Amino acid sequence: MNFTVIISPRALQDLDRAYHWLLERTPQHAPEWYNRAIDAINSLESNPGRCPIAPESPRRGEIIHQLLFGDKRHARRIVFTIREQTVFVLHLTHGARER
Repeated sequence: MNFTVIISPRALQDLDRAYHWLLERTPQHAPEWYNRAIDAINSLESNPGRCPIAPESPRRGEIIHQLLFGDKRHARRIVFTIREQTVFVLHLTHGARER
């Protein structure tokens, strides 16, 4: 069963900021990282419930999931919720940031 994935404006901004940060530091890796991020987001079309519940979920009043991607040093959290057959990507954060 496929889900529709909707990326919020905030998540798009987060993705854009992360891309430009990486582009300034390692321009050769930034496009590849960006493509992998998009692939990770698109993977939520299939079985998004496979992803664990995010630590901040109890404070939000709804079930929030997270998908981690990237290497340990540059890991990102894709934070999303599932409503019926739709995945709403809420934001992306650096994996080491406080939740």
